[in-house]
Amino acid sequence: MQRAPFINLPLHTGRAPAYLVRRMIRMSHAMSKVIIDEYGQVEFLRRLSDPLWFQAFGCVLGFDWHSSGVTTVVSGVLKQALKLDVHGISIAGGKGKKSTSAKTDILLLAENFGLSSAKIDSLLYANRMAAKVDTAAVQDGYSLYHHVILFDKCGNWAVVQQGMNAENGMARRYHWFSDNVQNFVREPHTGIISEKKNPCALDMTAAQSQENQKVCVDLAKSDTNNLKSSVYRLAARDTLDRWLGGDMVVDVVNTSGYEMPRRLDWALFKRIYDVQPGSYEELLSIPGVGGATVRALSLIAELIYGAKASWSDPVKYSFAHGGKDGVPYPIARKVYDESIRYLYGAIEGAEIEREERTDALKKLASFTTRMFPGQ
Repeated sequence: MQRAPFINLPLHTGRAPAYLVRRMIRMSHAMSKVIIDEYGQVEFLRRLSDPLWFQAFGCVLGFDWHSSGVTTVVSGVLKQALKLDVHGISIAGGKGKKSTSAKTDILLLAENFGLSSAKIDSLLYANRMAAKVDTAAVQDGYSLYHHVILFDKCGNWAVVQQGMNAENGMARRYHWFSDNVQNFVREPHTGIISEKKNPCALDMTAAQSQENQKVCVDLAKSDTNNLKSSVYRLAARDTLDRWLGGDMVVDVVNTSGYEMPRRLDWALFKRIYDVQPGSYEELLSIPGVGGATVRALSLIAELIYGAKASWSDPVKYSFAHGGKDGVPYPIARKVYDESIRYLYGAIEGAEIEREERTDALKKLASFTTRMFPGQ
């Protein structure tokens, strides 16, 4: 059976040529203005939080349609192209060291909007928690190296961040949108795009992990010595074979994920105990709580107290708008057509040279053909 090709994100080195970057800045400035004038800032943020639309947008601008560079280059281009007086949207953060500058950027850019202190605090919290979740709560083997947050004068925001896996040479992109986040630790993503799903990945944001979250909070609030005893009790086992077929059955195909972290910061657990977090989100938000802390609590909650966590990779998109054979899900024609309509309209309405417009339309048609061969 024929399948639509993967939108995979192989890690590429090097830099985009200067002439191409200049062209992309002009194109993205003009197209973004058309979309925002027609649909508003919130809808533009919503579109950027759609991993498939983001991919198509990068292709139209002229960058590789499938490489990891789409994320970093398009984000960098938008950072130069979006103007407060024209688009009403600011963007903070970037790649590598620039990703950690997002907090400082937000404080400076928010002043231009005249945002209230409450909205600024909300943006800073969203910026921190999105990165925290995809670093610690979702343990899928990809380390974040790129992070940007876009926001408007009302405090609406979108986050686009990307992680890399050095072993398979691939990247994975995570998308967030403020309207979709009711809770930062319960299925908060608008999309996660990757080449494939991992056989075993800890996802503490999944609905199936909610009971495990509750037990983790109870454990963190309990006596630290009891917690330490539980950790040593599990860490002493070289394998978890004795858990399979015994009094407790671990229903997983791959048990490699069930490995207790080698080192834990017990001073941190003492601080957590002193805080007495009231929810899992509050627990995760405590400075210092990272992947090792999350994993240790989750394993104790599952293997000793029977509160199962989700070990299913949360990646949502491997194909562009679905595969022809229905894998991993049927083609979403309405979503696909809407994405093309947005981009086509933005190109046609943009104040750019005729040659640039024609070239952009050709790239959009080429992207469509690659995603849906034979259609």
